[in-house]
Order: sequence, then structure tokens, then C-alpha cells
Amino acid sequence: MGAERGREIIGRGTWVDKVAKEIIEREERLGRKLDVLRAEMGIGASGIPHLGSFSDAARAHAVKLALEDLSGRRAEMIAFADDMDGLRSVPLGMPRELKEWIGHPVCRIPDPWSCHESFADHVEHMLMEAMDACGLEYTFVSGHEAYRRGLLAPQIRTILTRAEQVGRIVSEVTGSEKYLEALPYFAICEECGRIYTTRAYAFDPRTDRVAYRCEGAEIKGRWLEGCGHEGEASIRRDDGKLAWVAGEFAARWAALKICFEAYGKDIEASVISNDRICREVLGFEPPYHVRYELFLDKSGRKMSKSVGNILTPQLWLKYGPPQSLLLLMLKRFVGARKVDITDVPRYTDELDKLEQVYFGLIEVRDEFERAKLRGLYEYVWHLRPPKRPMGVYVPYNLLAYLALIAPRGSEEEYIISSLRAYGLLSKGQPVPDRLLEKIRYAIRWSRDFGAQLVEKEERVELSGAEKEAVLELADFLSTERAGEEVQNAIFEIARTHGLKPADFFRLLYTILLGMPRGPRLGPYIARVGCRRVAEALRKAAGAS
Repeated sequence: MGAERGREIIGRGTWVDKVAKEIIEREERLGRKLDVLRAEMGIGASGIPHLGSFSDAARAHAVKLALEDLSGRRAEMIAFADDMDGLRSVPLGMPRELKEWIGHPVCRIPDPWSCHESFADHVEHMLMEAMDACGLEYTFVSGHEAYRRGLLAPQIRTILTRAEQVGRIVSEVTGSEKYLEALPYFAICEECGRIYTTRAYAFDPRTDRVAYRCEGAEIKGRWLEGCGHEGEASIRRDDGKLAWVAGEFAARWAALKICFEAYGKDIEASVISNDRICREVLGFEPPYHVRYELFLDKSGRKMSKSVGNILTPQLWLKYGPPQSLLLLMLKRFVGARKVDITDVPRYTDELDKLEQVYFGLIEVRDEFERAKLRGLYEYVWHLRPPKRPMGVYVPYNLLAYLALIAPRGSEEEYIISSLRAYGLLSKGQPVPDRLLEKIRYAIRWSRDFGAQLVEKEERVELSGAEKEAVLELADFLSTERAGEEVQNAIFEIARTHGLKPADFFRLLYTILLGMPRGPRLGPYIARVGCRRVAEALRKAAGAS
């Protein structure tokens, strides 16, 4: 009990609040009086944005909200586009003609789809479209515009003037001696237009110009020949960029006065070296960091633009509300997660459950857990949650099934009439707007995927007889069977184990749909797949 009394609910009780509190306390210890508390996220501009790309935005935005909420000060999220980076490979699914642009800055590559100013502009807008759809508020900063306007010029000048110190830091952190031999700056070759093929060898601080030679470089295991051109680049224009590991993060942190940026473990060494460069070379204490794990596909591979195993936020938003996507991002920060499109229904249902906790319709006795769940609900609504509950909560799985069996073109009307028949909507009761929205998402899901079974997260307590009956039904369903055969088997199995059929049906509905009643169960199980249902039943019984 003493340990329990010592615990404190910070802000709204979530990991976001804890991070924000630590940032605020750190800024106070540093004695910094920043006018605006800024969180930064990066927009990679070399391939189609996926859920991992979006997670950076969603989490930084939540921290921005928490900083404002806890401090009462103005906060801002900076979305910095890395569009000066060179194209290293053609991501799977991208037009093959991009191959001729390998090594060129993505901001200077024409848009293959001819609808934006450049390839980078097209990709950036894809992510910003998803950010806008989810209601994120941010200030966009284009990398090439920042270089062109000279925003980073003071920091670049310091880094190049103290290049030997920067090279030692990179060597100590990463083991690479590359920047002990060359300046940490990639000029864009005036002759061939490539960026990584140049080697910067001299800097004149009086003119702010870098001398370079286009010598060639190894990119993704392939040698890219340089054209041999020698020239100069101005650090006050977008003639080139800092090396990522050797100061680019540090330069923008110092220039934009960033106090928070999260990072994935795949770039940890770059973050450590930039932290030191920011502190030791630029004299600005680097931002507070949190390291997050990556999103993986269901096979356990990292989501990658080059591999092509990506799930875009746009695809998620076709089947689930923005708040369900934000819930996926904010539910937890650490730990790698396997995710694919089949997770949309589960997170959409979980959003309903969070709402019921928030409005006290579901009791959570532990005050810390209750605060965390309520806070999470508030953050997925950007701290502006609905004023009243939706009131009618129907599992996505049931809606998808009803859409599947409904007359084509009349799915919405059929689903609503079925919900009234099941007593989930009373006669004459208006359909809540958010339920209607969920119905429409489920109709799209059903058309594209069929009524795939949604695994429910909540555990159902089973008696010994109930567990035996559930496992016997699971064994029976290990072979695909007709709906009437399944319906009859449920009755027989219930009686064999001394259970009332009505109680057993209620138990099965709860396991499969999260509610005590629903469509006729035998045909439903046959439609979604007996083997899939068998797997869910074994999981509920703790047998898998």
C-alpha cells in the first residue's frame, strides 16, 4: 500500500504526459527560456510513407499537446522534410524510370506522376495528407527550402570550421573515419546533378564556399561513378547539405531550437553523434529523446519503402476512423509491433471500449489504469473529446458480416434494420453519427476483404465445463462445415457438457463478437471460416 500511495498520476496519466513533464523539468534545469517548446519529426521524402513514417508525426504531435497542457506555454510541432537526401534505390512498386535519378537529391527529381513539383513534393504531400486527415497541427519545413534560405548557414559554418572535431566525434561513436578525411558536407555536383558522389575537401569561411570534386560513391552496394567535375558550393544556398551522421540533425536542432525528437533504434548511432555535435560544437543542448521500436509486418520484417512491405496510413483510413489510427500510434511507445490491415477492426472496436471507459460506462477500478485509458482517449481526440458517448456500440466484425450478406447497394439499410431486429437499436432511435461512420467503414472492409474474423482482446472467464465445450467445438470446426451443421453441433455440444444451449450461445457470441447476441451463429461461423473460428476459440480457452 505504501508503494501505491507513492505513485502519482502525471497529467492525464499516459506515457505522453510523463515525457512532457520530463522535457519541461529538463528545460528548467538547463535554464533555457525558449519562447516556444518545439517537438520535431522528420518526413522521409524518398519513398511512399508508411505507418512507421506516420507514427513519428502522431507521437510528436501528442507530446506537443502535452507540453501545452502541462506547461501552459505555446508548443509547436515541426515537420522537417529530408528532401535534400539523394535517391539511393528505387522502392518496390515505384516507376522504374526513377533508376536514372539514383544519387540525385529527391527534391530535384521530376514527379513521375506529374502532379507535383518534384518526386519529394509528391511523397511529402502523401504523408501530410494523412496528417491533415487525422487533425495533426504542424509547421512544415522543407529541407531544401531551409538550405536555400540560409536557415542552417550559421550552424553549417561552425561545423565545417570545426570539421576535425566533428570527424573525431563521428569516429568515436560509429567507428567510421570517413569524416577525418573529408568535410561532413555533400555538395550537389553542378555538372551531373548527383549529391553523394562528391567529396568536399576545403571550406573558406570568408566566402562560405565549399570546394568539392565529383569522385563517385558506393550506394546500396553499387558503385556510382563520379563525373570528375571540380567546383564550389555555397552553404547559404541549396547547393548541398550536411552529412546526416555528422551534423545535419544537430544543425536543425540548434537553428530551430528543438526540445524533443524521438527516433527509431535503426538510427541510434546517428542520434548519439549529433547529440555530441550539437552540445560540443554548436553549444546547444540537444533535444530530449525517446527511442521507439519499429513497426513490423506480420512476418516480423521491418516496414521498408525499398522492400515494399508497407502499410500506408491512407489504406488504414479507408477502413477505420482517424482516432483508431492514432490509438495504434499512441497506445504504447516501446516494443516492436507486428501490424497489418487486418488490425483495423480490432483498433476500431478498442476505440469504442476506450470511450465507454472515458464516460464511465465500463468500470475500471484501478485509478492509475483508469486515468491512463481516459487520457489515451483524450489524446486520440487531440484533447478535445466528444461531449457525450455514442451510446450504441456494435462490434466491427458483426457489421462486416451483415454487410457481406446484405443485398448489394443496400448494405447500410440492411445493417441498420438488422441492428434494430437484434435490439441493439430501438425502433425509431436515430443512428448515432459515429456508428453510421463505423457501418460505412465496415461496408468497405467487407467489399474488399470479406468478413474476416476479428480477434477480440478481452479475455473471457470459462468454467471447466465451458472450457471443455469450447475446445470440443474448436475441434469440430477444424474442418470447414455448412452453417446448419455448425448450428446443430453447438446445441449438441452444450447438452453433452451439461450447459444450457442459450448460455453456450451467449458465451460464444461474447468470445467471437464481444457481445451477448448477434446473427445466427452457425451460418456466421461458416461464412467467416470454421478454421479461423476454431483458432479464436482455442485462444479464448487458453489452448494456443
